[in-house]
Amino acid sequence: MEIILHVGAHRTGTTSFQSYLRGVAPGLAAQGLGFWGPRWTRRGLFQGVLSPASAADSRQAQDRLRRALAASAGQGCTRLLISDENLLGSTRACLRAQALYPQVGDRFQRLHAALGRIDRVVLQIRSPEAWWTSALAFLVTRGVAPPPAALLERLSREARGWREVIADLACALPRCDIVVSRFETCAARPDALLMVATGGACDVPALPEGGIWLHRSPALPELRAALAETGADVTRLPMGEGPWRPFSEAQAARLRERYADDLFWLMAGADGLARLTEDPKPGRDRRHWPPASQKRGQDDDSQGGRLAGTR
Repeated sequence: MEIILHVGAHRTGTTSFQSYLRGVAPGLAAQGLGFWGPRWTRRGLFQGVLSPASAADSRQAQDRLRRALAASAGQGCTRLLISDENLLGSTRACLRAQALYPQVGDRFQRLHAALGRIDRVVLQIRSPEAWWTSALAFLVTRGVAPPPAALLERLSREARGWREVIADLACALPRCDIVVSRFETCAARPDALLMVATGGACDVPALPEGGIWLHRSPALPELRAALAETGADVTRLPMGEGPWRPFSEAQAARLRERYADDLFWLMAGADGLARLTEDPKPGRDRRHWPPASQKRGQDDDSQGGRLAGTR
């Protein structure tokens, strides 16, 4: 059974993609494509896989995971798509380290050992100034204080970018097909992302009318309300409406330049480690995203069943 991992990253449309997959899962199953999303992976299935307490714990986790894989294969699944952004780590861990997914290499070495094989990894990347802004906004709604100016400056000068994350993945999975797509072109197209993930090996169901765009970054009023609920100082955030822009122009420019370097490296072949793909059916970029929903989408970034080893 072919195993495909969609690993996010966080804040790149993962919740929309997972919602889409849940809706079309029966049709995909009829084509031999199974789907495990966060509602499946965070119920103890990966307990002891990514951060085992002991060798015995690791063996038990591997046995449990292999039984689940065998069950999927027994149900006629020839390809299994596992989608969970917490496989990479967590936004809290990134903030603590002040870097993008610093433990990704170790985590995927353990994951590969547990699964037995990983044929393809699909990673969506996003310009770092937008990624950090979205991640910080998400964390503020979860009780984390807005970052001080010194922290924002350090983040803007951090040398670790997506190139380093991809290199760590390739080191952990030397024979795996690593496919990279850009948030800016695929976030509004979960159907296109499915085509990328499967390599065009299945018929891709159409999006529902109006599209899917869930779990968007909260705007300033929502962030101030989140601070007020915890008794924190709301003046740590700007007044007004619209999106939060914590980075200065100079800081944002540094982060965008780093992203441009990473994209250039990917477009030049990524030293043979990964391949960059664009929307196979262009024509719906961010300007054509569906209108905002009046209610928040399923929060797969922090739902109750956390992926084991992710803090």
